[in-house]
Amino acid sequence: MTRQLALPIQPPPAPSLDNFVPGANAELLARLRELAAGRCAEAVIYLWGAPGSGRSHLLRASARAGVSVADDVERLDATTQLALFNAINQAREAGGTVLAAGAAPPAQLGLREDLRSRLGWGLVYEVKPLTDADKARYLHAEAERRGFALSDEVASYLLTHARRDMPSLRAVLEHLDRTSLEQQRAVTLPLAREALRALEP
Repeated sequence: MTRQLALPIQPPPAPSLDNFVPGANAELLARLRELAAGRCAEAVIYLWGAPGSGRSHLLRASARAGVSVADDVERLDATTQLALFNAINQAREAGGTVLAAGAAPPAQLGLREDLRSRLGWGLVYEVKPLTDADKARYLHAEAERRGFALSDEVASYLLTHARRDMPSLRAVLEHLDRTSLEQQRAVTLPLAREALRALEP
């Protein structure tokens, strides 16, 4: 079988608010769009969520849009906790917004009490992980962006047999696209099986 070299002409897009798959996080995404556009009236927006929920994507996207971000606040030392405390006070007085994030709700963080209370002053959002239906919609949309059709059967197989976090699903889809181009084969269930086997350690 003739094989073509698949050139990396479609790198994964950088995290943005436009390419975030919102699922149950539509309200949060709307608030972050307002923040990026300078139309947010809250002094603090605090995000928390489990690994793989999309929290890092949202923070990187917001930072790229010019928003000041404080991540992993539970890891801050005494000096940086004080700096964040002062930044929130300044935002409240001057009309700005601090976007902060951590692994748990503010009340459960091991931080100084006055900082915990200030993180809870504004909007607090749990970034909810995507459902299987959300992930399937993402796989179809990303396949379309890459220029190939993905059947429901293949999408279901990937969700059942691949790692289910979004970076892993994105990487599997990229590998599947590359394999399809190199082997000049349509993206079918047999090809998906072969592609996943090739990724096994």
